[in-house]
Amino acid sequence: MGILWENSFWVFFFVTVVLAGGAAWMSGRAIARSWEPYWQAAAWMLLLGAAARFIHFSLFGGTLLSLHYYAVDTVILMGIAWLGHRATLAGLMTRQYRFAYETSTPLTWRPRAPAGGKID
Repeated sequence: MGILWENSFWVFFFVTVVLAGGAAWMSGRAIARSWEPYWQAAAWMLLLGAAARFIHFSLFGGTLLSLHYYAVDTVILMGIAWLGHRATLAGLMTRQYRFAYETSTPLTWRPRAPAGGKID
């Protein structure tokens, strides 16, 4: 038993990061594509964290009602959902408002410099 995983690292990685993390990424993207704020994704990750705990319990003999492991799973899923939300929102802002914004990193955007070259 570890701080992050209950049975083994590979079970944790498969269930929490790959299965539930993929769902968290897609949820973050879907919420961003509808121009909704991140807190809605965070609220949905509370339910997805419970679903991940159920998969750990039903398939791999983990503890169903463990607040510690539920919190670990949920925090990781919230982080993955935030990445999906932010990456999608950055893409939407720079594609839809190309005249006003440009990509600065994969997760952020910045105002585009005006034709004169100075930003006031």
